[in-house]
Amino acid sequence: MRVFYEDWQMECCGRPFAVGDEVAWPLVAVDPGERRDRYYGAEAWVENHGDRTRRTAGRVRAIELVRQEYVVHTDRRAESGASGGPVALPSPHHWEAVPGAYVLQTADSCPKWFESDEPGRDPGPHRTHRTVGALITLEPTGDRS
Repeated sequence: MRVFYEDWQMECCGRPFAVGDEVAWPLVAVDPGERRDRYYGAEAWVENHGDRTRRTAGRVRAIELVRQEYVVHTDRRAESGASGGPVALPSPHHWEAVPGAYVLQTADSCPKWFESDEPGRDPGPHRTHRTVGALITLEPTGDRS
């Protein structure tokens, strides 16, 4: 089965793994009514938060890191405030995923922390990439929840 492990789920509460490892993850089946591109074609996704106590055990057969393309807009208020100094914003950037614009990069292991191209300070918009998670081929070895 194909499983999507989102970057923030791994960075928050996950443990790195490699091809060949035995894992046991709390999985949520992808609802057939959901947007197909949200989970990059996966049948299920890892949910490390919430009330899920049953885990699906399996052996990792393949890992592909998902590199999503984004259009990034820079908030011009970040350039200067009323006093001429920088303005504190939650983020000076607004990221918009480009639908269908992603690549899968084969990997031997899944990292704890994912990389992203840093957006520039120019007002943009401009395009950049972010690794948003991993798409795993998992061979279930036990009961599927």
